[in-house]
Amino acid sequence: MKMHLIFWKRSFWFLWVLTLCLSLMPANQIPSQLHFWDKAQHSLGFIALGFVGLLAYPGRTQSVLSGLVLFGCFIELAQWLTGWRFGDWQDWLADCLGLAVAYASWYFLIVKMKLSFTQSAQT
Repeated sequence: MKMHLIFWKRSFWFLWVLTLCLSLMPANQIPSQLHFWDKAQHSLGFIALGFVGLLAYPGRTQSVLSGLVLFGCFIELAQWLTGWRFGDWQDWLADCLGLAVAYASWYFLIVKMKLSFTQSAQT
């Protein structure tokens, strides 16, 4: 396996665990530097998860994105069950928006850039 894939896979799973832990711990235990608009936190977290996940698992775009959509849903259900956090469909929507931004960024920066480099090398 190529070294860069190992790096991206480890990074993805680290971010996945970090997201899960931060999502389920009581809000008063989250570092103050991470306290800002809740929907932005969700979107930014899932932009990172989505982009790194797409780099980690090339050729599995649909699996990565659909798995992260389900992960976002799981987080909201788990928060609802904790008693100290609140599950919110709008947070899940922010997760999905973050994944859309991650996909668009990945598509234009990775997929399109590769096409343009390939085409310019052939001419």
